[in-house]
Amino acid sequence: MKFRPLHDRVLVRRIEQEEKTAGGIIIPDTAKEKPMEGEVTAIGTGTRLEDGKIIPLDVKVGDRILFGKWSGTEVKFDGEEFLVMKESDIMGIVSSKAA
Repeated sequence: MKFRPLHDRVLVRRIEQEEKTAGGIIIPDTAKEKPMEGEVTAIGTGTRLEDGKIIPLDVKVGDRILFGKWSGTEVKFDGEEFLVMKESDIMGIVSSKAA
């Protein structure tokens, strides 16, 4: 895939949640909510300030993140679904690939 987000945007692949509850109940596809957790697959260069200086993003490729339920724009590349969102839509990093 050849896609590079611009500025402070990131490309995220959703991480699917378990199909069973802790009690063993299987959740049908129609009752599932879209996951709010994902993996960063590409990042932009950063936020450009008025003086032209670029502030790099806090997230890195490979980070596992938590984002808002309605965050981002859904896009499809090579038959796979992704989200493009601004870094400000990300609530936090669950785990970092570097850690």
